[in-house]
Amino acid sequence: MASNAWNPGDTFVNVDVKTGQGTVSAASRTRSNSAFIRELWEDEIIASYKSNLVMPQLVVVMDHNRKKGDTIHVPNPVRGSASEKLTESSVTLIAAQEEKKQYLIDQHWEYSRLIEDVVDVQADDSLRRFYTDDAGFALAREVDTKIHDEGQFLNAATLGSVSDATDPAASALDGAAIGSGLTQWNAATSGNGAALTDAGIRAFTQSLDDNDSPVAGRYMVIPPVAKNTLLGETRYTQEAFIGERGAENSIRNGRVGDVYGTEVFVSTNCGSVASADSTPYRVVLFFQEEAMLLIEQLRPRVQDQYKQEFLSTLMTADTLFGTGLLRPEGGLAIVVPA
Repeated sequence: MASNAWNPGDTFVNVDVKTGQGTVSAASRTRSNSAFIRELWEDEIIASYKSNLVMPQLVVVMDHNRKKGDTIHVPNPVRGSASEKLTESSVTLIAAQEEKKQYLIDQHWEYSRLIEDVVDVQADDSLRRFYTDDAGFALAREVDTKIHDEGQFLNAATLGSVSDATDPAASALDGAAIGSGLTQWNAATSGNGAALTDAGIRAFTQSLDDNDSPVAGRYMVIPPVAKNTLLGETRYTQEAFIGERGAENSIRNGRVGDVYGTEVFVSTNCGSVASADSTPYRVVLFFQEEAMLLIEQLRPRVQDQYKQEFLSTLMTADTLFGTGLLRPEGGLAIVVPA
C-alpha cells in the first residue's frame, strides 16, 4: 500500500499551486526560449506602443476594438436657437435635418521580423526588449503621424477657401495660420511662416473662443524648434507666470507647461512642409480635444509562425485604425520655421 509519509532522504520540489510547475533557476530562465512566447511579446509591445503615443491621449478615442465594419457613422446634430415665448402663442419648433459624419477605418500597419533559430537559441532576453520597443515605437509613430495629418485640415479661423468653420479646410494647410497671428500660410517663394509669438497665441485662443470651443481640454502640440522659441520667452518660463517651483519648473525639466490655459506638448512627429523654393517649415497644432478622432479597431497584437524553410520564426505586430476631424472649428494648424 502506497504511503504519503515523509521519509528521510526524500527530495522536495517547490511547485506553484496555480500552474503546477516547479521553479527554475534564474540562469535557466535567462537562456530558455520563453523570450519568444507570444503573450510576452504582445504585452511588452502594447506597453511600448502606449509610451510613445502623444496625440491619441489628446483627442477623442472611439473604441471599436474587434468589431466588424470599415465605416463609422457619427451623428453631427445642428445647433438650435432659442425662441422668445409670446403670450398665448404656441412654441416655435426647431426643424432641422440632422447630419452625420462618416469615418473610414482604413489604416493597417505592421512590423515584422524573421528570427533565426540560432538567434533564438543563443540570444539574451535583451533581444526581445529591443524588438518590442522598436515595434511599439514604429506602430505608435504611424498612429501619431496620421492624427497630425488630419490636424492640417483644421479650420477654426476660416483663413482659406472654406468659409464655414465647421467644414474641414479644402486641402492640407489651406486654413492654416502662421505663428505670429491670424495671417494665412502662403507657400509662395520662400513662404511666410513665422515663429510663435505671444500675440499669435492669444489670437489662436480667441479663434477657438469665438467658435464656442470648450476651454477645457485645449492643447498645443509643437515641434522641438517651437519649444526652443517658447523657452526663450521670459513670459512662459518665469515663476510668476507658470506657477511652478523647484523641480517642476520648465527651465529645469524642459516641460513647456501651460499657455493661457492650453497645455503644451512637444512631439517630433509634428508635420513638415516646404515652400515653393524648398524652405523647410514645421506644423504646430492648436486644438480642443473634440476636434479630432481616433478609431481603434485592432489594438497592437503580436503573432508568430515557425517557417521551416528558413529555420526561423516570423514575428509580426500590427494595428488597424482610422482617423478624422470631429469638429474642424475646434483647432488650427500653425506653420513655423523649421
